[in-house]
Amino acid sequence: MPLVKETFDAILFDMDGTLVDSTPGVEGAWATFAKEYGIENVQEVIQLAHAVRTVENLKRFCGITDPEELEREANRFELEIVNASKRDGRTGILILPSAKETLAPLQVGTPKEGKQIWAICTSGVYQPSSLHQATHSIRNIYSSHRNIATRAYANAALENVGITQPEAFVTAGDVTRGKPDPEPYLIGAKLCGVDPSRCLVVEDAPNGIRSGKAAGAKVLA
Repeated sequence: MPLVKETFDAILFDMDGTLVDSTPGVEGAWATFAKEYGIENVQEVIQLAHAVRTVENLKRFCGITDPEELEREANRFELEIVNASKRDGRTGILILPSAKETLAPLQVGTPKEGKQIWAICTSGVYQPSSLHQATHSIRNIYSSHRNIATRAYANAALENVGITQPEAFVTAGDVTRGKPDPEPYLIGAKLCGVDPSRCLVVEDAPNGIRSGKAAGAKVLA
């Protein structure tokens, strides 16, 4: 079968699970919140929380309902991911294999005037493949609530692994609807000054894949 060669005007990356692995921090953040909110089975919560927006998880497991408190605690939770990732012998937030090599030519490339050649459109926190498999059926139930990372967390995570923040950067405050809605990738394409159909989306999660396809982009997963 002949190889098909395609060219794109911009590449839109998911962050967690595509560029970075924040698993140690996620586990540490839930351990912190479990003590504060009296959560007994932390591992079960971590499994159920995968692929669900932080605010939805805090509503469900911490009983927070006030919108302003939810926003404050969601920001605190995601910053705790960064802080807890290096506590108690944890490995910290890690850059995933080949991510730096993949981004290197994009970071030194010269975009056309008014355009960018790459973007990060964040989505939830990465968990290892064994947990991914164990929670597959759970994720199907909650897939409409894919987490979109806050800018504070995303900035800190990228800084921790030495990835330069792109000019086109989509986080929680930039969207009203998270993945699998196409909005994150539509905004990413707009920030790049590129039609979504001329974008390649790089994803690791089912909801992100749906989001990219719904935006009209080609998806590499």
